[in-house]
Amino acid sequence: MPHVHIDYSANLEERLDIHGLCVAIRDAAAATGVLPLAGTRVRATACTHVVIADGNPDHAFLDISLRLRGGRSMADKERVTAEVFAAAEAYCSGVMESSSFMLSFETRDIDPALSPKASSVRRYLPGEHA
Repeated sequence: MPHVHIDYSANLEERLDIHGLCVAIRDAAAATGVLPLAGTRVRATACTHVVIADGNPDHAFLDISLRLRGGRSMADKERVTAEVFAAAEAYCSGVMESSSFMLSFETRDIDPALSPKASSVRRYLPGEHA
């Protein structure tokens, strides 16, 4: 049940395909073999009010937060973090090369006792993804 939330400066929309980034992150998460596609949720929110570094309005940022239901080994979490961040970094490489840009990533555990879930999504996925 990985939740991926991307916060980004709104000025990034003219430099990066945000929907494409969401797809790349989803695909990288699924490719780890640790995170189930059926439970993966990727969402992105533009931040319209930001001040970055010295306040230059050309600066941009993208912050990715990956929340995972508790119970995975530290080795699995470290591998997932490295692989998904590498996919995001590769996707954003053009922006990093051509403009002032900050990219960050954080993985956190969700306490299963404090995070109830309900879903009907698996019923609507093709057999191999359910």
